[in-house]
Amino acid sequence: AQVVYDHAVLDEIAWRERHTPLMLRSGEPAHGFDLHHLDLRWQVDATVAAIAGSVGLRFTATAPLDELRLDAAALLTIDSVVHHGAPLPFIRVDDRLLITMPATLAPGTVDSLTVHYHGNPESSGFGSFATGVVDGEPLLWTLSQPYGAKDWWPCKQDLADKIDSLDIQVSVPAPQVVASNGLLVATDTLDGGATMRYHWRHRYPIAYYLISLAVGPYQVYTAPVQLPTDTFPMVTYTLPGEAGIAQLVAGDVLQQMPLFTQLFGPYPFAREKYGHARFGWGGGMEHQTMTSMGAWNYELAAHELAHQWFGNKVTCGSWEDIWLNEGFATYLSGLCYEFLAPIYWAGWKRGMVNAITSEPDGSVRCTDTTTVARLFSARLSYRKGAMVLHMLRWVVGDSAFFAGCRSYLNDPQLAYGTARTHQLRAHLEAASGKDLQGFFADWYEGQGHPGYRVLWAQDATGQVRLRMGQRTSHSSVPLFKLPVPLRFSGGGRDSLLVLDHQQHDQEFTFLLPFAVDSVLLDPDTWLISAGNEVLRMPSAAFGSDRLLAWPNPTDGQLWLHLGGIWQGAVEWTVHTADGRSALQGTAVVVDQRVELSLVTLAAGHYVVRMQDAQRVAQVHVLRR
Repeated sequence: AQVVYDHAVLDEIAWRERHTPLMLRSGEPAHGFDLHHLDLRWQVDATVAAIAGSVGLRFTATAPLDELRLDAAALLTIDSVVHHGAPLPFIRVDDRLLITMPATLAPGTVDSLTVHYHGNPESSGFGSFATGVVDGEPLLWTLSQPYGAKDWWPCKQDLADKIDSLDIQVSVPAPQVVASNGLLVATDTLDGGATMRYHWRHRYPIAYYLISLAVGPYQVYTAPVQLPTDTFPMVTYTLPGEAGIAQLVAGDVLQQMPLFTQLFGPYPFAREKYGHARFGWGGGMEHQTMTSMGAWNYELAAHELAHQWFGNKVTCGSWEDIWLNEGFATYLSGLCYEFLAPIYWAGWKRGMVNAITSEPDGSVRCTDTTTVARLFSARLSYRKGAMVLHMLRWVVGDSAFFAGCRSYLNDPQLAYGTARTHQLRAHLEAASGKDLQGFFADWYEGQGHPGYRVLWAQDATGQVRLRMGQRTSHSSVPLFKLPVPLRFSGGGRDSLLVLDHQQHDQEFTFLLPFAVDSVLLDPDTWLISAGNEVLRMPSAAFGSDRLLAWPNPTDGQLWLHLGGIWQGAVEWTVHTADGRSALQGTAVVVDQRVELSLVTLAAGHYVVRMQDAQRVAQVHVLRR
């Protein structure tokens, strides 16, 4: 039979249709229709990898509509499609279900139909529909991100078409328990006690991949979340052998929730609940209002909680921008260390940077959205995304960063909808008054990271002269222009200076009221950088014909840095320590430097000599 909507549901849907624009605020739904409500009715068993049931859809035509297109894996058997009590014809084309409407629907027409189906889903991606034994107990779970919803139910995999509301009714053998999205509004006993039916109701817009099931012999624990503006339940579905650790992690979340609320605004689904359900995958998944947990630990819990703001309330409008989900969630887990457990904050940042710079390439923008491994690259989408946000905070300042993030989340065109990277940028620019076009070109589109070379000297008057150079790990960005912090220390005193680095070998001059004996670049790890070197030089080295080599010792690639009086073409030679010629050539001085390659030379000490028509200079170099 077709799903029959009761009056309460119809009244609620009608209210939403009157108060919500026909087209989704942040994108145009695909295939000529906009989903409003799903009535999902399923029969499953945690011990069997099978599903049977129906999907009731209520939708509005956004263009002349004579065929309704859904996504459904070929392994799902479509039993029938029912429209106002009458069957509709349909065909299967690969993983598509094409339903022929009895007549063309005019734009703005509201209609509904029901798809009945069954099957043994074959999982894709991270395991879109799976069963297994966890801690000795049978579990069934789903994880549809990014393209796996169609593996287990006929759906519309369109990020731009969030579903306005859900009713999910799941029947399972007793005493299995069902965890899902929204609020549990009814639990019924059927078949003389042999079957339990759980009715979950969700009344917030939701992306297709965030709809979930978790089924097993759960123990359920509820704790109140009490915030200044909201009180709602947090429900934890755990296995009997893990109840203790699950409740400890739930206690951590009770501390993380107020922090995120303070920094980014109210919990987005406070009229319903927040929950956790144990599942058998190795990580976690931010299913809306009911996070799936592959383990019970502090950072994972914080990451998935953060997604309720970044990823669920505002969802990336294209998988190309997955960093808007994963970068934010990763960064917010770090903020829990900064504000709640600061002993771990410095090590967390350093670990992020080390992982990011372990390879020389890779952009935050995902250029291959067809490959799940690239989409969910831990190095790029998660860690680099997180530290790019950290650098944005450094560039615009704390107040503007957090204000811009709150404005992004509360933008009426984005809230409970979708967003792209340029929209985040616009909110941060509005909050800070800064033009961030160059930053996003370097760090969102561009690849790699910088390595800094700082040469400095101090004279007897206290004047410091400093030259800052940079080497980038990838040719897509010739220079990362950033404010660079340096800490100058000496005699028990120190001073933190921020230098606006805008060009290669940029020179800075300033006075310090103490004798400097050490300089530390980026002491608090605001920047993504690697291979940095800070060298003290004699004061006479600046503005002279002195030749400086960097890095020294070198693995083969060498920069020769010259004073401003060196120009044009120069000749260079490399000699062994006993005077034998090893290499020679000519080069052109660019930005007061010349690049040489010593990769063909054996390890040892060498003398590099540079000369032009007026002068000769040399430097000793160690080849490692």
